[in-house]
Amino acid sequence: MASATKRHIVAKTEELEPGHRKIIRLGNREIGVFNIDGDLYGLRNICPHRTGPLCLGRLRPLVVPMEFGYGHERENEILKCPWHQWEFDIKTGISITDPDIRVRSYRVEREGDNIVLYE
Repeated sequence: MASATKRHIVAKTEELEPGHRKIIRLGNREIGVFNIDGDLYGLRNICPHRTGPLCLGRLRPLVVPMEFGYGHERENEILKCPWHQWEFDIKTGISITDPDIRVRSYRVEREGDNIVLYE
């Protein structure tokens, strides 16, 4: 039998405006909750490379090769670890350079005035 989904109210909607993040603690885990242009995402705050505080990193666009140089796509959807610059897709937790490496991601939704994380 599958276990029930756990639901955690992590913030009020006014506490997490677009472009902001909040790091919460659930038990012994830290999870970064991000508001990217009104869409909500949750990632475990631990980089699989050297256990750095991933969710304190910079949000950037995806850098893509173009005919002459490089361009940018998906503004603010790539999270860069502040320790060693490993990059992860904020929507999925998958590494940009190696799809076999990932960070645990969580479903996050608005419910009325609350922001709720599911695990």
